[in-house]
Amino acid sequence: MGEDGLVPYEKLKSLIEINTRINLNYADPDTLLVSILESAMFMVKCEAASLLLVQPEINSLEFYISLGPKNSEVKKILVERKSIAGWVADNCQSVLINDVNKDPRFNSTVQNTTKYVTRNMIAFPMSVQGNCVGVIELINKENNCDFTSDDLAILELLGEQAAVAYQNALRYRKNKVQLNALQNVFDAGKEYHPFIAKNPVVLSLLENIKRASSINSSVLITGESGVGKELFAEQIHLLSSRKDKPFVRVSCASLSPALLESEFFGHVKGAFTDAVSARKGRFELADGGTIFLDEIGELPVDLQAKLLRVIQEKKFERVGSCETISVDVRIIAATNRDLEAMITQGTFRTDLYFRLNVLPIAVPPLRERRDELGDLCEFFLNKFKAEIHKEFIGFSEAAKKAIYSYMWPGNIRELENTIERACIIGNPPFIQLNDLRLPVEVETSVSPEIHNCAQELSLGRDRSLKNALSEFKKQYVEAILRETNWNQTAAAKILGIQRTYVSKLISELNIHRP
Repeated sequence: MGEDGLVPYEKLKSLIEINTRINLNYADPDTLLVSILESAMFMVKCEAASLLLVQPEINSLEFYISLGPKNSEVKKILVERKSIAGWVADNCQSVLINDVNKDPRFNSTVQNTTKYVTRNMIAFPMSVQGNCVGVIELINKENNCDFTSDDLAILELLGEQAAVAYQNALRYRKNKVQLNALQNVFDAGKEYHPFIAKNPVVLSLLENIKRASSINSSVLITGESGVGKELFAEQIHLLSSRKDKPFVRVSCASLSPALLESEFFGHVKGAFTDAVSARKGRFELADGGTIFLDEIGELPVDLQAKLLRVIQEKKFERVGSCETISVDVRIIAATNRDLEAMITQGTFRTDLYFRLNVLPIAVPPLRERRDELGDLCEFFLNKFKAEIHKEFIGFSEAAKKAIYSYMWPGNIRELENTIERACIIGNPPFIQLNDLRLPVEVETSVSPEIHNCAQELSLGRDRSLKNALSEFKKQYVEAILRETNWNQTAAAKILGIQRTYVSKLISELNIHRP
């Protein structure tokens, strides 16, 4: 500031220009944050800048954006709350330090990891609605100069603008997501699900569906539980000439055998005790359109014969009636069971199987469609954060790693439930690893050599249990340290021990960082 306490004209002009540029980046919060850091570096003329986001779940801060000589290296480092950045976050106050190494709050983890020496810094909080969500650090004033109180004052002004702009960007993104969701509902109709396709196998299946759109042959969709067979059935209907006609769904597993016939074909009044009035069945309701028979493998054998007649003759009678009804219905069936094995066992009719299996579609499990995980996660996150009214902006790096490492035996349904749960128990801005509540082996996944450790030890000269335990402990601790980029606090959390004990193990087991 000048002697009169006012901002110098040149810096004020720059601040106004920066403010204008910041407010043009609402569409992309990440681009906005980069612009904020670039602007801060320009204002005070420093070598490096970074934004650390507060991660309350693991009681640390995580580098989100970094600009400068070591930007790619620092992104994997977790910063402890016992640090300058942690102090700024906890107290929501700015600091100006011109001799960082003499400050008792200085934590040398980043410096030791990157070998980039920090001489001086300015750090100030980025607050949204009174809460500190991140800390912006400006490192090493150019030409070995000291930061000044004028630098701090202008950055605090910039920080206030940046926080407001960031909050507006999050609101913009939220509103855009809601608008896109409404557009999807309008385009497909509220009774249909959005369909995300990126995997080559899935795209190939869609091409086959499009090529067969003009025919009315039966379709049999197979695949594990939760892979999205119903969504493929919807696409078959929507891409066909019947798209403006009814799409009727029947779950063969959710109804008792006694009710299925009435559900399929309807009944007349008095057909059975509770038939107080006549009722149309699902086939009649689907006339002109498509009927989707989910879990067809659960269909009783006696009803299979009646379904076969509908496929062959397109005729049936309501329960309790002799009047024949004709319908024009395309049948799509789905199952997660091995129908060919059921034929061998005598629990599924051979003729019905071949009538249904005119156009077979085998949906791959999610573990074979990992290239769709990113889009699916984003879709479910946007869906549930809107329902729960939490402004999440993504997943932490540890959470992403776990998502891509997990095998997802429950497929897309399990992924959806996992992200819904994470949104409920998690705290914005990021879904954390612990929020996912995935099996323990995912959270503590280590390098492949651990799995071969026992075999290697059994072939060694010293095959005592004491030596085996010591060697395994060394390999395991070293693998966890590599996974956390040698951050002892993060490693201690995974190992379930104190940080001081991690340091002791490193010394006792003679572990050396490469």
